[in-house]
Parts: sequence; structure tokens; C-alpha cells
Amino acid sequence: MKIVRYAPDPLSFAGLTELLSAEPGVEVVDEWSAADVAVVVADRLRHDVVSGLRRSAEETGKPVVLICADLTEGELLTAVECRVVAVLPRPALTPERLRHCIRTAAAGGGVIPPSLVGELLKHVDRLRREVLAPNGLNASGLTTREIDVLRLMADGLETPEIAAELNYSERTVKNVLYGVTHRLNLRSRSHAIAYAMRAGVF
Repeated sequence: MKIVRYAPDPLSFAGLTELLSAEPGVEVVDEWSAADVAVVVADRLRHDVVSGLRRSAEETGKPVVLICADLTEGELLTAVECRVVAVLPRPALTPERLRHCIRTAAAGGGVIPPSLVGELLKHVDRLRREVLAPNGLNASGLTTREIDVLRLMADGLETPEIAAELNYSERTVKNVLYGVTHRLNLRSRSHAIAYAMRAGVF
């Protein structure tokens, strides 16, 4: 596994490099684009650190393990936007915990300290109440009307049958389907059904 690393000062950088180099099966690389996972040390999420993380997220999309002193709720959300998938508090850093975070990140998972999970869940709930619900959406990004139409379509009903079942006009059904496929960049009706099924709405 190839790991790229960043630390704000030479001492932390050298310590991180030594720690990573001692791990079996790990190759430390200097280019973000060549890495499988990035490990970043930062006492705080200062502007320069966030800028670097954003640039990496846009250019390479590599998962990031963040080692930091502590994070506020706002900093956690910023970190998540920057592809940080694992947070390891600096006082809790051990080779075993770092290894676990790196392997989890490489496998597509995430590691968040329990104290931050609660803050993240509160934010998701607030987002649902204040942004999604007032616009008739749920976490899947689908409205109730769209879910109803897609569910019937998944059951094999054609547009006239869906319209009759839901007491809509055929034009309304077509508009609902057009709206969902274009808003979510879905290629076809089948793709829309697959999206809804993966989102777990039916």
C-alpha cells in the first residue's frame, strides 16, 4: 500500500515518515497522485491545511487519515468535505491505531472518534430538518412523489398504469421521471430505479 504524508513541521514529518516506514507492506511516496491513502498531521485545521486538503480532494480524490489535536463540529464537517475519512486524535496515536485507520481508509471505510460521531449525527439531523424536509426531500434526494412513481415502475407498471394508480396525469408521471433523472444525472428510468433501490427507499 502506498502512503503519502504531510506534517506542518520537520520534526512531525520525520516522526510520521519513520512510523509509516516501519509498517510492513507500506511504501511511503512523495506524490499524492501515486498514493492509495494520505496521512496528514495538523494541530488545527488552519486555512493552509484546508486549502491543501481541498486541492487534493479535487485533483486526486484520495482518502485522508487526519491526525490532529482536536476538532470542532465545523472543522469536522470541513474535513469530511475534504475527503478525510478517518480522524485519529493525536494524544491517542499508536502504531496499531494508525494502521487500523489506514487500512480502513484504503478499504473505503471510515473511523471517527465517538465524541465526534454524536456531533456529526446532530448535523445530519439538522440538515434533514432544515434543508431536506422543507423541500420535500429525504436523505436519498428523492421526493415522496418520485419514490411513489419509481416504486411502481420497479413493479413493472407502465406510465398509463402508474398515472391511474396515483391519480396523476400521464404528463405528470413523465415530468416526475424527467425531473429525477435530470436533477440526479441519471441516464435512464432503469438507472433511476437502481438509484432508488441503492438508497434503500423501497
